[in-house]
Amino acid sequence: MNTLILTTLATALATALTANVAVAQSVAETNGMLAASNRVTPPPVPANIQVPEGSKAFLVGHGVGTQNYICLPSAASASGVAYVLFTPEATLFNDDSKEVITHFFSPNPFENNTNPALVAAGPIRATWQHSRDSSTVWAKVDQNPDGTNASSTDPAFVKQGAVAWLRLKVVGFENGPTGGDVLTKTTFIQRLSTVGGVAPSTGCISSTDVGNQAFVPYTADYFFYK
Repeated sequence: MNTLILTTLATALATALTANVAVAQSVAETNGMLAASNRVTPPPVPANIQVPEGSKAFLVGHGVGTQNYICLPSAASASGVAYVLFTPEATLFNDDSKEVITHFFSPNPFENNTNPALVAAGPIRATWQHSRDSSTVWAKVDQNPDGTNASSTDPAFVKQGAVAWLRLKVVGFENGPTGGDVLTKTTFIQRLSTVGGVAPSTGCISSTDVGNQAFVPYTADYFFYK
């Protein structure tokens, strides 16, 4: 057997070994994620943002980012202007401080839209996209049977100066480009343990402030249910 054949065989064996190691690592990571999902335990929450009976938390992400506001005319404000949230920008990390999900606003192509190709026609919704498989879900603040929003600033749970705790209902989902589906089984999302993120009290007090933007740091835990 000549040197060229030996070299080719060695290269093939090394490639196969590398592939097997990569597969084993992927399987281990997946199994680790599944094992971790069985340990997701949400904290106590106000009654009006509890998820329906039978829902199970399978994933939690610790969000770090900003709540982004813009000053706009407002008939509801005595000053005639008010800050309006135009998007959150957050990265969600797992318990090992690894990035797992990004969070932002985007059009939901699957809601009130008979042609999903017309993405721009979908309403703007809170969006979560998995960082590895690109599976995506869109959600909106849920409503309770009495018509109230599933939102709470109850001081027994929510810190002063923190954005509300929420229960959001998924209204659209999409697999990643290679079929990834980690998030697509999500039915509800809770935003809990918030710190910061409330619109500032300055910078939007008169018509001359229209257009001002404020990027307010916040943290929150996001619990995903199926």
